[in-house]
Amino acid sequence: MRREQPFLLALLAAAPWMSAAALGAEAAGEEEPGSIEEIIVLAHPLGGEGLAQASDVLDVDELERKVVDNIGATVGSEPGIHNSAYGVGAGRPVIHGLGGARVRVMEEQIDTLDVSVSSGDHAVTVDPFVAERVEVLKGSATLLYGSGAIGGVVDVHTGRIPDEVPERIRGALDLRAADNGNGSTGTLRLDGGGGNVAWHVDAFARKADDYDIPGYAESAALHAQEEEEEHHDEDEHGDHDHDHEEDDHDEEEGHEDEEEVHGHLPGSGIDVRGGSVGFSFVGEGGFAGLSVSSLDSEYGIPGHSHAHHEHGHDDHDDHDDHEEHDDHEEHDDHGDEVEDTPVVVLEQTRVDLEAGLADPFDGFEGLNLRLGINDYEHVENEAGEVGTVFTNEAWEARAELTHAPVAGWRGALGIQLGDRGFSVAGEEAFTPPVDTSSFGLFWVGERSLERLGIEAGVRYDRVEHAPAHGSSRDFSGGSASIGIIVPLGEDWEGTLLADYSSRAPVGEELFSDSPHPGTGVFEIGDPGLGHEQARNLSATLTGGGDGWSTQGTFYYTSFADFIYQAATGEEMDGFDVRRYAQADATFAGFEVEGRVTVAEWGAGRLEIGAFYDMVSPELDVSGNDKLPLIPPNRVGVSLEFTSDRLRANVDYVRASEQDDVAEFELPSDSYDDLRARIAWRLRTGGMTVDLFVAGRNLTDDEQRLHTSVVKDLAPQPGRTIEAGVRMRF
Repeated sequence: MRREQPFLLALLAAAPWMSAAALGAEAAGEEEPGSIEEIIVLAHPLGGEGLAQASDVLDVDELERKVVDNIGATVGSEPGIHNSAYGVGAGRPVIHGLGGARVRVMEEQIDTLDVSVSSGDHAVTVDPFVAERVEVLKGSATLLYGSGAIGGVVDVHTGRIPDEVPERIRGALDLRAADNGNGSTGTLRLDGGGGNVAWHVDAFARKADDYDIPGYAESAALHAQEEEEEHHDEDEHGDHDHDHEEDDHDEEEGHEDEEEVHGHLPGSGIDVRGGSVGFSFVGEGGFAGLSVSSLDSEYGIPGHSHAHHEHGHDDHDDHDDHEEHDDHEEHDDHGDEVEDTPVVVLEQTRVDLEAGLADPFDGFEGLNLRLGINDYEHVENEAGEVGTVFTNEAWEARAELTHAPVAGWRGALGIQLGDRGFSVAGEEAFTPPVDTSSFGLFWVGERSLERLGIEAGVRYDRVEHAPAHGSSRDFSGGSASIGIIVPLGEDWEGTLLADYSSRAPVGEELFSDSPHPGTGVFEIGDPGLGHEQARNLSATLTGGGDGWSTQGTFYYTSFADFIYQAATGEEMDGFDVRRYAQADATFAGFEVEGRVTVAEWGAGRLEIGAFYDMVSPELDVSGNDKLPLIPPNRVGVSLEFTSDRLRANVDYVRASEQDDVAEFELPSDSYDDLRARIAWRLRTGGMTVDLFVAGRNLTDDEQRLHTSVVKDLAPQPGRTIEAGVRMRF
């Protein structure tokens, strides 16, 4: 990995200048403890007055406490949301048990335009450390964002295109360091302007070596399975073939070499840097602007080599007995192991344009236009050689026009267009080059009817996949929803939402036909796949009063022709074969959370919170009707103290074991996740400074996320202590 960190050095050099600038500025406004702020979901045009759909918002203060290496991990502790976790270099959100292509991750309502949906080891290219806020729409968001959002949406707001001219230069500097993996992070943000021009600059750098784990990289369940397979092979071959005995002995020694990885996870290091420049022209009736951003990332793919060779058992050098190797000796071998671990080198350049106009025409209240253009490439290097090259040249555009009330309905209509040129070249090219174009029209609206609020919407989508080899496929489908919001007294509100949505299969599901080491299987697509259709019913109860709040959501989704990878029991090129297939399925689950203030004195407040979530899917097939990668049940409790100067949090989550597993999938053990953070706030002139110390996985428990395709080869980091400073002015 590269050792230079020019962005981080630039951040450090800028700190004294920022301090001087902030001393002469006006004090930033602070919310008083206990004040209630209306939550507006910017990713939804109706989000200003509450939604029938379950949603979640992480604002600046909450992000400051929860932000970690990737967007999946940042939101993965929220009720109903999990992280797909491929080490710490890559991670996508899983919402209500649905992930991958069913969850859209966006930057300012435009797709990230990367290739993270194609494999768990591909990183999302929007960095959570530059986010101002993160919004999650739980459940189908196909009305606004197309068939790919059948599971939900995570929208990261960065403010890289300003929509107003600040009165003075504003900014933030975040510097932090962690003991686990010798991690360091630096983020700088500046916003300013004058006259009718506003500008924005941000830069970030993050680096860490391979992280420590509390036990072995390989899970006990996988080790037991491998031992059983070896014993089975020995019983089949017997002792009559001496050559086979030697081969088995060599294979067993090779397996022991892999098994000996203990105390750290080879290939889990990261080196990420990037930044953006944006500006806007702001007038009385609107604004227009653009931003240019870049990302350079280098991260290891833990477990990748093992997945590639576990059936072939390449020859390894002889080692001493496993028990004679202590942690120190294993760390001494760390350099050799990393050289054999594949590394992703990722580069992305993105251009975004946005324009907003108030009262553009008679009968319309607002117009918003967005365009994102992307040039993406990542190379997977193995043993120092270029293995596979992924490229994605894509653009997406959308226009929303908010109309004044018509027959009592206030709403927004819009159009969305996109094109994606995706290709994979090299030894791990599991799918042919595919060009995908999309087109969508939608309308969403709301109205009041006596004491009820009603939401409704419709959408039409057309998607076409044109592979480099073979016939093209095109799909046309619609989505519709209706929701009711019912006040239930002064402190309670209930919502009921029914919707129908459809998802066109993605190119990987249609055309894959090759080993895919990132997922550890031989993937075979089906060009004959049809639309995936979902009928969803959800109910949410929300309550809140003086010093307390609660929310609970129940959902039931019935899928027709659900697309999934079916285990075949076959093996090709040393990989287990999975074929994309369709069958009916149901997803049922619920989540509940609440907070209560237990004590208040002066400017101080002590709150206790708790949550519980679960999801139970089922395939309508004979035999094993379980789906893979389904998250376990979780329960969490939290304690938060807030005062004018001191802020402290303790969060504990207990994840249950997951033994309702699909065919050929291994179960996962339960684990604990204890986190704590304490911050001391200082104010100097116009600057607010937070000094903090935080700990994650404080019990040093072995955490294997069942939503991860490499859970049995790559556990989450062990105990991590992080300290840092955040300055805002």
